[in-house]
Amino acid sequence: MSASDTIVAAATATGRSALAVVRVDGPLASTIATAALRRQNALAGKTSTLGIWRGLDGEPIDQVVAVLWLAGRSFTGNDSLEITCHGNPLLVRRITEDCLARGGRLAEPGEFTRRSYLAGRIDLTQAEAVADLIHASSERALASARRMLAGELGRQVAQWTDRTLQILAELEAHIDFPEEDLPAEDPRGPLARLIEIASELNGYARTARHDGALREGLRVAVVGAPNAGKSSLLNVLTGADRAIVSPEAGTTRDYLEAPVAGLPMTVTAIDTAGLRTGGTTLENLGMARSLEQARGAHLLILVIDASAEPPALPAELLALLDPMRTLIVANKSDLPAHADQQNFLPHLTKISACLLDGRDAASLRTKLGEFLIAKEIAPGAEDLVVGVRHADALSRAAAALTEAADHLRPPIQTELAAARGREALDALGEIVGRIDNERMLDKLFASFCIGK
Repeated sequence: MSASDTIVAAATATGRSALAVVRVDGPLASTIATAALRRQNALAGKTSTLGIWRGLDGEPIDQVVAVLWLAGRSFTGNDSLEITCHGNPLLVRRITEDCLARGGRLAEPGEFTRRSYLAGRIDLTQAEAVADLIHASSERALASARRMLAGELGRQVAQWTDRTLQILAELEAHIDFPEEDLPAEDPRGPLARLIEIASELNGYARTARHDGALREGLRVAVVGAPNAGKSSLLNVLTGADRAIVSPEAGTTRDYLEAPVAGLPMTVTAIDTAGLRTGGTTLENLGMARSLEQARGAHLLILVIDASAEPPALPAELLALLDPMRTLIVANKSDLPAHADQQNFLPHLTKISACLLDGRDAASLRTKLGEFLIAKEIAPGAEDLVVGVRHADALSRAAAALTEAADHLRPPIQTELAAARGREALDALGEIVGRIDNERMLDKLFASFCIGK
């Protein structure tokens, strides 16, 4: 991989479409376009040029629109060419092969974005956000990726770095110039500021617990006794008749899953077989699978018939009903409530609903979304969610700053405090890519699409 190479790749997905884009980046980008389009003069920068792309043999390949971005003004910092052709995979392949024949080479995964990072056009958090934006599967994931791509985490890291550097400057002034006319050394101020920064770093690091929820989504298991309304709830949440609803108990023998509609995050609801003590061999197999799904879910929704006596639930299910990840939906709110329901599992959050005709669908989805955020199962709209790599570096920086603060307590060891502060700066530098780590970069960009 060399920055002096001219790289070529399709930037759009494989398959037939109205249009497709081939990208060329490097010193030969302008020469390739000028020759293939049979232009007398080089293409002007940032100007669309319509023409016939011809191969080395002079035969026309396709009518294209070419845009040349000159070095210093492109995404990568190099001369960069974007060729928009018709979206036939054969045409895309022919144009790509022609660019290769004219001196280019195939780009490696993420190489365009890597060039942008190495040229200082974006920091490493923004480079990672490019991939997150492409793969985002929900509105909340898109919003988080956009904030990262806009440099929000990078700016925050810059602030922490500046504040830490200011503290280090004060500490090292007393180390390096003990005989100068400096104010008397008072470690209480730097100590408090170090603890404050460490607390902020740990707070951001904790948001990484939502990284998986943003990337893969949440799984919600709908559990309860037979005929409580679980399948009706699945249909209400998904906005479709995905599950068979019948007054006959035990209709659902295996689990069924479908996406929940109307939420900003990807949430999959799982309808499970009714859970009760006893049962036939076939029922017991279904109940075993229900418990397996319940154990692996991010959230449990326990559906009960509010008009009937509280159900006798298996001990295995009761053990899973954690208040931080269990929501009770009391079905049949249109009927008089059974007197004993008031004292049933009072430590769990309970909402009432009528699942008969979907009348409470919008309200249920809203309350589900609010519960996910309130219990910190899902991130809120204002949360900036960091990735696992970021969280690791933030945690190490926080630990180093905490140690630095400890060294400013009696017996004061200013030199050790300064050393730990420099370790924290190195960890913060890893987040935005100021620390050169070729293996880490290879691993990170290997997960990107070719052409991005």
